[in-house]
Amino acid sequence: MASLKDLKNRIASVKATQKITKAMKMVAAAKLRRAQAAAEAARPYSAKMAKVLGGLARSMEGRAGAPELLAGNGKDQVHLLVVATAERGLCGGFNSSIARMARQHARKLMGEGKEVKIYTVGKKGYDALKGEFSPMIVERIDFRGVRQLSFDEAEQVGKRIMEMFEDGAFDVCTLFYSEFKSVISQIPTAQQLIPASFPDLEEDESEGDMDFVYDYEPGEEEILGELLPRNISVQVFRALLENAASEQGARMSAMDNATRNAGEMIDKLTLSYNRQRQAQITKELIEIISGAEAL
Repeated sequence: MASLKDLKNRIASVKATQKITKAMKMVAAAKLRRAQAAAEAARPYSAKMAKVLGGLARSMEGRAGAPELLAGNGKDQVHLLVVATAERGLCGGFNSSIARMARQHARKLMGEGKEVKIYTVGKKGYDALKGEFSPMIVERIDFRGVRQLSFDEAEQVGKRIMEMFEDGAFDVCTLFYSEFKSVISQIPTAQQLIPASFPDLEEDESEGDMDFVYDYEPGEEEILGELLPRNISVQVFRALLENAASEQGARMSAMDNATRNAGEMIDKLTLSYNRQRQAQITKELIEIISGAEAL
């Protein structure tokens, strides 16, 4: 059984930890508001670009000369997995859920005889995957020194993906990140970047956009040639912003749970301390009384 001194030190240690977790929760809450606002602001632009490109892609169906970023290179053998995670931990299962989805996808592809290459964006993704997939990690990048993510960081990743595709390093590219829903809900998401995959437009028909006929100047091929590479950077930027909001939401929730757990542990340790102290006092009283009676 632990001594009174050990219990007292343990209580002091847990109280100090509780102060840290409470402070981290408050910091995460402050950062979450900015990160959530940035993620929500990026969604309309990203969705509208995907919608425009989706309409252009449908007009190009069955026509010769479609860009490879849209139609693919006709192969499906080499897959590049871009795994975007956070730079830091202490955010619950945020990083592990993204790495788990990427790991399952990689195993599935390898089971089908495909070749897998991995590009990690963020330190924690690399740490989670290097044990099993170290030979397959061909690129890694982290933004630990960046205080606030901007389009420049996303464009850096997007340009590197384009360079690898133009060099014939892969046939299909899939991006893994976590979509922010709420403080307690972050959804791991896989989005195919190359060949470009766009959502169905049927759900938007009620808005009346499908009733219009658009004329493009210059032609569809030129517009797609300009917009498709930029769309990769845009989707990466959105993924980074979604990750930033998801990370802070997950950290806020995790630190709140840790603070409450620390409080429960302090209560249990304090109860044990009081009981042991009371037992020790009772034992000393009994010894005093027994000695007095012996005299």
